[in-house]
Amino acid sequence: MSGKTSKPAVRKNPRRSSAMTLETVRQLALALPGVEEGLSYRTPAWKLGKTLLARMHQDGEALVLKMDFLARDMLMQADPHTFFITDHYQNYPWVLVRLSSVRREQLRGLLDDAWRSAAPKRLLAARQGGA
Repeated sequence: MSGKTSKPAVRKNPRRSSAMTLETVRQLALALPGVEEGLSYRTPAWKLGKTLLARMHQDGEALVLKMDFLARDMLMQADPHTFFITDHYQNYPWVLVRLSSVRREQLRGLLDDAWRSAAPKRLLAARQGGA
């Protein structure tokens, strides 16, 4: 043994190591009361009752998330790398979220906002009472 200490492993792409995955999205979405997983356009999707809250985009890199137009526009202006739309979504209240760059807590909050916009009063009240 030469007495040299080994260097700690260096991550080549630290940003990628914290990227959200399908499993992370699943955990965050299913933690919301009443949310169930299904399929939409043959991709994993999360609904509250009959209301679609989010689904994986067919590219496998982004999440399609329900959001009002004003919030969507503000997010796209503030962080166009993470939040964007395609022509298809221009006239619909959805935003695409790049999983490689969104932070976990930010995604949790956005999913919660989508849930709150779709939740019936009884679920909102029950959650508030338990919080």
